[in-house]
Amino acid sequence: MNKENFSVVGKDVQRIDAADKAFGRVKYTGDISIPGVLHAALHTSDYAHAKIKSIDTVKAWEVPGVQAILTGEEVPLLVGPLLADRPILAQKKVRYYGEPVAMVVADTIQHAKQAANLIHIDYEELPVVNSPGEAILPNAPLIHEDLGTYKVQVEGVHAIPDSNIANLTKIRKGNMETGWNESDITIETDLSFSPSDHAALETRVARVEILPDDRVMIYSSTQGPFYIKKLFSQFFNIDAGKISVHTPMLGGAFGGKGTVQLEFLAYVASRAVGGKMVKIQNSREEDLITSPVHIGLEAKVKLGASSDGKLKAAAFEFLFDSGAYSDMGAGMSKAGAVDCTGPYRIDHVTCDSHCVYTNHPYATSFRGFGHNELTFVMERAMDILAAKLNMDPLELRLANAIKPGDTTPTQTHLNASNIGDVSSCIKKLKQLINWDEGQQITTNDGKIRTKGISSFWKTSSTPPNATAGVILTFNRDGSVNLNCAAVELGQGTKTVLAQILAERLKMDMKKIHVTMEVNTQYDPHQWKTVASSTTYLAGRAVIAAAEDVIKQLKNTASIVLKCLPDDLDVANGMVFIKDSPEYGIKIKDVANSYKYPNGNSIGGLVIGEGSHVVRHLTPLDPETGFGKPGPQWTVGAQAVEIEFDPLDCTYKILKAATVLDAGKVINPNAAIGQMRGGMYLGLSWASRESFTFDDNGKVLNPKLRSYDILRFSEAPEYLVDFVETPLVDGPFGARGIGEYGVIGMAGALANSLSLACGTNMNQLPLVPELIWRKRGGS
Repeated sequence: MNKENFSVVGKDVQRIDAADKAFGRVKYTGDISIPGVLHAALHTSDYAHAKIKSIDTVKAWEVPGVQAILTGEEVPLLVGPLLADRPILAQKKVRYYGEPVAMVVADTIQHAKQAANLIHIDYEELPVVNSPGEAILPNAPLIHEDLGTYKVQVEGVHAIPDSNIANLTKIRKGNMETGWNESDITIETDLSFSPSDHAALETRVARVEILPDDRVMIYSSTQGPFYIKKLFSQFFNIDAGKISVHTPMLGGAFGGKGTVQLEFLAYVASRAVGGKMVKIQNSREEDLITSPVHIGLEAKVKLGASSDGKLKAAAFEFLFDSGAYSDMGAGMSKAGAVDCTGPYRIDHVTCDSHCVYTNHPYATSFRGFGHNELTFVMERAMDILAAKLNMDPLELRLANAIKPGDTTPTQTHLNASNIGDVSSCIKKLKQLINWDEGQQITTNDGKIRTKGISSFWKTSSTPPNATAGVILTFNRDGSVNLNCAAVELGQGTKTVLAQILAERLKMDMKKIHVTMEVNTQYDPHQWKTVASSTTYLAGRAVIAAAEDVIKQLKNTASIVLKCLPDDLDVANGMVFIKDSPEYGIKIKDVANSYKYPNGNSIGGLVIGEGSHVVRHLTPLDPETGFGKPGPQWTVGAQAVEIEFDPLDCTYKILKAATVLDAGKVINPNAAIGQMRGGMYLGLSWASRESFTFDDNGKVLNPKLRSYDILRFSEAPEYLVDFVETPLVDGPFGARGIGEYGVIGMAGALANSLSLACGTNMNQLPLVPELIWRKRGGS
């Protein structure tokens, strides 16, 4: 469609939840108080790796109000989204510091916590695996002795029995011998970072009640209500129709609420007390270390290029630190492999990406899903290569930018629609950050200002049958109710979907009413609200539902207006004859049946339905990685400008910039906000955030006063711009944009800082002490 014809799409529309949030009317899962609800509290492990010799609950039972105490013996079940390797409560041994070992259900949260603290557990310590590098050594202790017996839940997970490797993804493209022979210059480097956290404002919380007719009512702060329903049916053998999941708006998630943990605990707690409603809510410390975290990584990369800077070959080894259990780490290690090269054409590629068990808190999805990690690796390598070539790092990226006609590491063929325009993003970024003024400048007071850049891409790692559905109904005034299962977690999804519907129905946004809470009992199915896929999936479903109601409205109106349905159009609350717009009928008069003056009625309720499913995806070949892992790629370029003080190795982030090929920007202000929020998250992770472990695997900074995050006063100036290369099958050409502000920040910051301090900064977080040590401090 011609963009000049858009009336709502591409316009700055205020978020539909803005007023409710501003006035504090929004109720989150933890805000809702239910009379008579019981409370659960966890007793967690003080050891990262130890056998459970005995559990003494005698004193805990003496606390008033205690109704149940559960241990792993009462819940002999293994769960997991991709590989069923995790007990709901530890069985026989603990595998990370903070792992739930026992759970108390009591009348009040105070009594539950008091009793949980009185549980005594006798442990026998085991050797700790404190890094993925240690985990793959030949003599490394096995964290999962029964790995070979675990059930694979999703095709494409390849665990290696008698090892600490939960999944191995291989990429083999071209011929490496040819690639190295064609290379005049090669570079090799190692990079790493430890696990960190999502640090969402709202901690995870769940309530579960089992009704007398065996219906299971789940109330959860989750990104995947239908995913919870699926896993409950699968692991507890409950009819799916008897499971109802309710989710209001979320107070942040960043991927961390796409997994299922507290919901399992609340269910077995409710089952233990006769089905009464039980609530479990993380403290901040539990949210940091007991619930899943952001994955760590140790990586090796080797690049080969011709003397004029053309990339010829690339070899990667990724050791993703998934912690004690695989959860979504198996998927993130795969995602890191399929896009390992970044948005560059390289004909000869090899990658071995491992999901590795360690005795750290286990990892789950984090905004970017493996791409922040691979991009940090690739973009640091690109700057190192540029230095060796004595070539401008921006020009190196331009010379190698992937384009239509090229293929990805998994050998998917690219076109203008599914890849977009990397080169235009880089060129626009060059202007946005005034690259030509110089990459490095020394100020009058001896400080060093530098700019670093990165390019990035990401395909959504969705299952091949990921779906979204939408139902539309009409009110008596002709306004429309939009009902879908997309979860509003701060990203503005519901507003964008309303804009898409308003555009297709040519209707005022004020006439669109969106259901904010998700209830799987009456909402149409949606996979999850993750992977930057909601605007694409649910947006297509919205358009399909709109087409459905337009057809129904025309059919009824054509009888009233005595014409063919094809003679009619719908706009501005009317159904009218195209070539004679003065002849028409109001939508409100036909949407709920049309009544003639004589009392006869025709038509009926107009109820629109629409859905969309991801198509043409294929599994990856286990030996070569050949296949199509995602529907399309979103690409972009980012930059960070810093001011470095060589006297004390401190630095200030001055500017952060993003140029993204968004396909079509549905809501510019919201899109800019998405990019700014993502840049903040990426910079905080890169510059500050990391768990500190002692030699025994204990987390030493489990509180927000010791787990450091970027403060508001330290935020830089944010610069955002867009390129618009339409995605052919996207809603009005739109691509997913939710995660992309994060992805290249670590690489751009590390590149800028490496130039400023004169040494390769290949380890995150980029704290002054690390810089001092890298520069020779002792």
